[in-house]
Amino acid sequence: MIFQRGHSGFVSLSLVLTMAVAQAQTASVALKVEAINASLQSPWGLAFLPDGRMLVTEKGGTLKLLTASGQTQGALGGVPVVNSAGQGGLLDVAIDPAFASNQRIYLSYSENDLVNPSLSGTAVARARLDLADKQLRDVNVIYRQLPKVNSSGHFGSRLVFDRSGYLFVTLGDRQSRAQRGYAQDVTHGNGKVVRITTDGKPVPDNPRFSSVGALPGLWSYGHRNSQGAALQPASGELWISEHGPQGGDEINRVLPGRNYGWPVISYGQEYGTPIAVGEGTTKEGMEQPISVWVSRDGSLSPGLLKSSIAPSGLVFYTSDKFPEFQGNLFSGALAGTALWRVVLGGPQGNTEVSRERLLASLGERIRDVRQGQDGWIYLLTDSGKLLRLTR
Repeated sequence: MIFQRGHSGFVSLSLVLTMAVAQAQTASVALKVEAINASLQSPWGLAFLPDGRMLVTEKGGTLKLLTASGQTQGALGGVPVVNSAGQGGLLDVAIDPAFASNQRIYLSYSENDLVNPSLSGTAVARARLDLADKQLRDVNVIYRQLPKVNSSGHFGSRLVFDRSGYLFVTLGDRQSRAQRGYAQDVTHGNGKVVRITTDGKPVPDNPRFSSVGALPGLWSYGHRNSQGAALQPASGELWISEHGPQGGDEINRVLPGRNYGWPVISYGQEYGTPIAVGEGTTKEGMEQPISVWVSRDGSLSPGLLKSSIAPSGLVFYTSDKFPEFQGNLFSGALAGTALWRVVLGGPQGNTEVSRERLLASLGERIRDVRQGQDGWIYLLTDSGKLLRLTR
């Protein structure tokens, strides 16, 4: 490791890492990790505007505008009121595919019930971004997770547009023992992925659920707490990362109408015990993850009690800035304080070939991972940094 201070005054860290690739070859890749902003307050989500500037959500309810080089230009007005207790707050941000013509952005956040403020849930708002006045206009809530419940945990929530311009929203199971079972109930919003139009309506070709009272817009169910989401570049399919309980963190390929098992099957344990969650790790009719972690360092024999990496932020790397990484999947880790690189293979690129833990020496809880328009990798950390990975 080489620590050096650049002209910007920020400390950069250069790491030389030997990495295994799908062909079992090795390549020495010099990664330069540069903190281009270190003044953010619990940042959560990152999105790039067409002109290269960035929007960053902060958990407490602030939406920041940053220059293309990372300097803060100010906070935007008009952000919806959020409930930032516990794991709640202002969560993800996404740019409309037609932003050039409509200037729309989308925010996910946790909100209180208007009648009973002890109840809360995830919501998605659409707004028009007025960059000249640094203001959100025409703010409308287009989707709400229902029913709202008495919990301050497991809101999700990532936003991803598919290739048809429809919006995927990940929704958490709301954490408590009393609530998590509803991840298997399609009449409740707990532990679901929904796919909606930009007006918040269900997409016509979404899967159909036969249960009476099934919520509109459902795409998949049986999820725990998905805080990473990205489209697979070749297929356009949605992939997500999910927090397990104690161990059992997962990356899933999310197909329409499928059941991802939580809490009936899991690779994790009940907190503070070696007791496995659910009925086992497999069950007919329930999907298996692409990747699963049972310890923070990725080992399969962690001892009596498992530990979680707590994955957050997910991106498929497609740029030629790091040709060695093309087609790889990158996931941030909170409890695991690292960036995970997952090498994929198989006929359709849907099989994990290998994976490795990067940047562990930084000791940072990595909240979001994005590929910039410049081809470099950008990371948000809970400590308030925006990091850029270059050569």
